[in-house]
Parts: sequence; C-alpha cells; structure tokens
Amino acid sequence: MAILRDLASVIEIESEMPVEDRWTARTVYERLEQTCEANGNRAAVSFQLLSGPTDPNITLTWNETKQKVTQAANLFRSLGVGPNDVVAYLLPTTHETAITMMGGMTAGIVAPINPTLKPDQIAALLRETGAKVLVTLKAFPKVEVAQLAAEAVAQAPNVETIVEVDLLTHLTGLKKFIVPLVRPKVEAKHNAKVLDFNKALAAQPGDKLTFQEDMNDPFCAYFHTGGTTGMPKIAQHRHSGILYNGMLGSLMLLKETDIVICPLPMFHVMAAHVFWAAMITSGAHIVFPTPAGYRGDGVFDNFWKLVERYKATYMVTVPTAAAALMQRPVDADISTLEGAMCGSSPLPVELFRRFQDVTGVEILEGYGMTEATCLVSGNPKYGEKKIGSVGLRYPYTDVKILDCSEDGTIKKECGVDEVGEICVNNPGVMVGETYTDASKNVGLFAGGTHLRTGDLGRFDSDGYLWITGRAKDLIIRGGHNIDPALIEEALAGHKDVAFAGAIGQPDAHAGELPCAYVELVEGASASVQDLMAFANEHVPERAAQPKYIEILDELPKTAVGKIFKPDLRRKAITRVYDAALADAGVGASVAEVVEDKKRGLVAQLKKSDPSVTDSQVADVLGGFINPWEWA
Repeated sequence: MAILRDLASVIEIESEMPVEDRWTARTVYERLEQTCEANGNRAAVSFQLLSGPTDPNITLTWNETKQKVTQAANLFRSLGVGPNDVVAYLLPTTHETAITMMGGMTAGIVAPINPTLKPDQIAALLRETGAKVLVTLKAFPKVEVAQLAAEAVAQAPNVETIVEVDLLTHLTGLKKFIVPLVRPKVEAKHNAKVLDFNKALAAQPGDKLTFQEDMNDPFCAYFHTGGTTGMPKIAQHRHSGILYNGMLGSLMLLKETDIVICPLPMFHVMAAHVFWAAMITSGAHIVFPTPAGYRGDGVFDNFWKLVERYKATYMVTVPTAAAALMQRPVDADISTLEGAMCGSSPLPVELFRRFQDVTGVEILEGYGMTEATCLVSGNPKYGEKKIGSVGLRYPYTDVKILDCSEDGTIKKECGVDEVGEICVNNPGVMVGETYTDASKNVGLFAGGTHLRTGDLGRFDSDGYLWITGRAKDLIIRGGHNIDPALIEEALAGHKDVAFAGAIGQPDAHAGELPCAYVELVEGASASVQDLMAFANEHVPERAAQPKYIEILDELPKTAVGKIFKPDLRRKAITRVYDAALADAGVGASVAEVVEDKKRGLVAQLKKSDPSVTDSQVADVLGGFINPWEWA
C-alpha cells in the first residue's frame, strides 16, 4: 500500500482500489463489531472527570464499549426510536457521550447539540430534528446542562423521553457523598419521561441487537452548523461518510497501538466523525480529559502530565488551545508524542513554529467541514508539511478551485495559484441532500456535483491547498462559526442605527472576535456604550456579542448600496495591529492593508523607529492570522 507523501502518492492510493473496497462494513456498528474481533481486549476509551494526572479514571475495552453501545441502541429502540427517528444528546464529553452517539446512530439518527447554546436555541434544534429522545446530564453542582435541557424540552413537546447521565458515578471518596447533598434542584416544566442512563442500559441485552439494522446506507447523524438561531441548518450524514472519515484516519495515521488525547467536544464533527471514527476503524485508544475538554478546570495546566500519564502518541488541538498550551511549561515526559493534529480554523505561522520548537512535536494541520462529514485535506505525516497550508487533498476527495455563479453554475476552473472558491466531492458529501431543509441546498453544489464550501483558496504547483479567505461571510471565533447577520439584525433594531456591518477582527487567541461598525441615522446621538449594551441584550448568542463597536460617519458601500466589508476588515486589521505594536513598545505601524491574491489581506508596515527588527514585529504580530510585510 502506498504511503501518503505527496500528490503522486494520493493518486497512487486511489489507483489501488475503488473507495468502496476500502472497507467491508455497511454500518458504523458493523465496523465496531469488526474492531472487537481484532482488538476486543485492547483499551478503547478513557475518561476522567477531573484533570489531575493521578485523578480517578475509567477505561473501557473495545468489547466493553460494544456491549454498552448495543445496550444503548436496544434502549433507544425500546423507547420508540425507529430507523428515521432521532436521538438527540446535550452532553459534555464523557465515554457515555460516545456510547450515546454510537447507540443513537445504530437505532436511528443521532443529533448532537452544543451544550453552550441557550435554551431557546436548543429547543429550536430539538424541534427541527424532531427528536424523540434526549440524552443529557442529571443536575450536578457547577454544571448548568440539566437546567438548559429542562427549559429546552419545555419548548420542544416532540421529546418524549429524557435519559440522564449522572456524573456522580465518576466521583470517589468524600465527594461522592457530598454531591447528592448539594445537587441543585431542577424544575421540570415538561411532560417527558425521565430515565437514569446506567439503570436503563443495564436493563437491556448487551450481547446482540434486538432489531435488524438498515444496511442500505441510511442517514445516521444530524449535526447543526455553528451560529444556530431559531432557524438552524442541520447537516445530515450517512454511515458511508463516517466510515470514509474513519478509513482515512486509519489509512493515513493511526494503528491499534496508538493513544490519542482528544480534549474536543463530541458535538463537533472533528471529535465525533474524525477521531472517534478513526478509533473504531484502527482499534486505537482515545482519551477524553474532563467533560469540558480544554475548557475544563486545570486541563491546560495538567495537559503535558496527562500526555505522560497515558503515554499518548498523538494529541488533538485547535489554534486557541495550542496558544494557551504555549503559556505553560512542558513539565512532563512527552517523548511518546509523534504528532499533533490541528483543525477548526487557520493556525498562525508563528504559533506553528513556536509550538514545534517548544515541544519537538510536528503539527499536522488539516481542513474539513460539517457539511462534508468533515475531512477534506491535510498535511502528510510522512511528506512535506507546508506551514500555512492545509495540505494535500485526501485520497478519494476531489477538490476543485472554481469561479461559480450564485446558482452553482461553473464559470471557470482556476489554475495553479489562482484564487477561487474551494469546492469538494467525496464519500462524505451528500450531493443535493447536505441539509435537512431542501431549500438550503439550492445553489450549494457547483455543477451539480461539488459542495461549495464558501471558503476561498488556491492550489500551489505541488498540489497543496491554501485557504486565503471566505466567500461566505462568517466570523470564526476559536473554531466556532458566527453568522454576522445575528449581530447586524440585532443592532438594526436600535432606533438610532441606519446601517450595521459585522466582521471578525483579528485576535491572537481566538483567531477572530466579532466586531461591528455602525452608521447612525441623521441627527441620532447613540453612543458606543449605548450600542454595546443594546447588542449584549439583543444578540441571541453570547459568543456572537461584539467585543468592539465603532460609529462611522458613513459605512463603505458598493455601487448598489451593499456594505463593503473588505474595507471594514482593513480598518479592523489596522486598528488591532497598531494597538498591539504600540502596547509592546515596537516603533512600527500599519501603513496600508492590501489584498494579495495568494495570501488574502496583508498588513504593510512602516517604521517610526529605524532600529525595529523583523523578529520584534514577529513576536507581536505572529499570533494573528493575517500576514504582515514591510511597505
């Protein structure tokens, strides 16, 4: 079998056999059965409630995992979930989350929901998916998930049963006795039946399914896209797309002896479809540290010690987490680490270099999206890793750089180093069926075959993919997609606002933060403070609330009166970079922000102090996504 090193090896891998011959399982559960036959007694998943390197943990073998998944699937079927019915889960990340996901997609269709959303957003997702069953947390100190679930289900009468996971089972010692005494009371304003997760599973057979799975590649998962409002977009995934992602992880990287530490949420495709599916395919071992992952208490402080504890061979990260880890010393033996997989948003070049210098670990940066069931491209473990690129297209993934009309008509295919829209086809792309709402699929496919990602990019002469910007107008905050319309529509409700334009301003930690530029109606007197308070009250998603608002005499507009956001982005880059340089005492500032066809918006700097060096500027601006150069 060819090893992925370069574009030629991608083509060689594809020529070895058709993609459908790369796996024999017809469902994800059948793939789990195959893994148990080969690696049943090996460790599959570990979880620890607290982040300390000696805190109690639970590890399940593949055989134990299959037994619990079987019980979960049988439970959901007993609760009336058929092949086309939905089991939703509103959970932090524990091994019970992985069991729920697998059981849900075996019994019917599973729908993960982000537990950081507000109750009305959760309710909208429950209604939109038509969920019959919701798996969530039992009330627990300092955790609000049970309260969110109760409020949401009160607005979603389609939910017939709530199954509660109790984190108490993960506690030992005195804490196990204290928590029941201080457990918060949650008022139920719904009529759903409530069951205990472990008790309900124990009542079900774990040796075999009580029903026959649909082997014709049905839809098995609904994932909502970021920035969800009352009208969510639900991407639908088939078994084949998940099996394809799992095959790539096993083919490109993982073997059964690998151990992957993954502090990412299981409501996101990166953890759920890339890494969990890769574990099932390869028989490797995944570690989930704390329910909140990277957000858990002490996870960053203890991370390197956790790597040492589990002898992890790979770690999964995102740019914000990688930056936070660089604020902590590498205070443990991490010699077992072979690589770090990074995705969700672009990685700043200086952060990439610093991480590798400090840890000695190579970062493998990749690209994927919920609408494609995830994986599209990645830098090869055994080939050249181009810093700033998202690597080579994966085998059996066709990526085109196209110039398209709004309806998806292809105007032309772009050449080497020519920027256009990234369009994708692979076994994870559901052509014509990406979203559950058919109206949202209109114009989504270039030439009727390739998913339009909304990202702008180019191929270099070696076949590496570079993302240069976005055709779709999203703000990406720490990997979380925010629709700027959320902010603009809220601000437009203020009586003094004539126009509002929301963009993502550069941020060294989160990649981007939401900010807004406002034009007031004539004679209005609203202040920035007034508008900020109004936005905080009316923008429905906390992550979307703007961190900066500026009032302009007039917003830049196109000839047809549309707000011209590239000019707003230039203003934001200039403001943020100038402030960062001034705060650091570096005698330089932005002279101009220019559009580079290959690199997107580039800040051109001028010196006010002739002695300023490149390294001084790089130390300040290296954490930002947009590149800089001297004017």
